[in-house]
Amino acid sequence: MDEKKSITLKDLPDEDKPREKMMTVGKKQLSNAELIAILLRTGVPGKSAIAMAHEVLASTGNSLTALSQTDAKHFGKIHGMALAKTATLMAALELGWRMQGEIAAERKTVLGCSTDLYNYMLPMLVDLDHEEFWAIYLNNAHKVLGRQRISMGGQSDTNVDLRIIFRGALEHKATIFSVAHNHPSGSLHPSNADKALTRRISEAGNILGIKLEEHIIIAIGLDGRADYFSFHDNGLV
Repeated sequence: MDEKKSITLKDLPDEDKPREKMMTVGKKQLSNAELIAILLRTGVPGKSAIAMAHEVLASTGNSLTALSQTDAKHFGKIHGMALAKTATLMAALELGWRMQGEIAAERKTVLGCSTDLYNYMLPMLVDLDHEEFWAIYLNNAHKVLGRQRISMGGQSDTNVDLRIIFRGALEHKATIFSVAHNHPSGSLHPSNADKALTRRISEAGNILGIKLEEHIIIAIGLDGRADYFSFHDNGLV
């Protein structure tokens, strides 16, 4: 009978109980696995919540960024990750990205470089399984006036209508703008189509007197970490 009983956090020695540890030494002292174990609450027969948390992390190479990109189907392959546990963990990961988005919106309202733009757009694009193309409208001081999703498509491309980009720029009274899109494939290398589109957008902006400042590609690489490619920093804008 004991072998069929789910192993809970209460069954662990005091020093291995992440909830009690967090209350004693603070949340910053807990490992990623311990934090996930708190969300999972219980294990399954023969496997504690801590062990399950380690297995969940290992499934994406111990990368929280890659973990946030997974779906319910991925978690369903891990023994014990039923609907409630999966939903709880996915919700927590999404809240993390939304919090980062709020921080970026509050603290990075001035986008002075490619890194600022990357941090500002990362929560919007990092974990999508399809391509999206966004425009970010700025004034002369590089302060954000607004941002707009221009298009969304499949896993390898999305159609971009320049009229939508510049209609938004005129509505926001922007003098400068940047654009960003993601590569679900994980590649940060711009395609020839990406380069051609960037040239078209820049040329159209020059005619209207609205300067294209930057274009970045955001992706999660094979190492499970998010990164970006800057057209400006690489002399392509």
